[in-house]
Amino acid sequence: MTANKSEENAIQVLEERIIALETRNLFQDDVIEQLSAELTVHQTQISELREQIQLVANRLKDSGSLSSSKDEIEPPPPHY
Repeated sequence: MTANKSEENAIQVLEERIIALETRNLFQDDVIEQLSAELTVHQTQISELREQIQLVANRLKDSGSLSSSKDEIEPPPPHY
């Protein structure tokens, strides 16, 4: 009878460990899904920011070329 009770205890301990592992696995799966969703949001934001930076850089480049072409077209005012 002692061996039978010992086996039952061992089985119960193993079942508890399996349940703990399954619980941890579900929690980790949930965290991975949340992180993946957050990463997707950040990648989208980074892409949008890159586009905006490119637009600003192009505008600066265009405004720089406009001001330099203005200087070439219009002579500087006379100094008194």
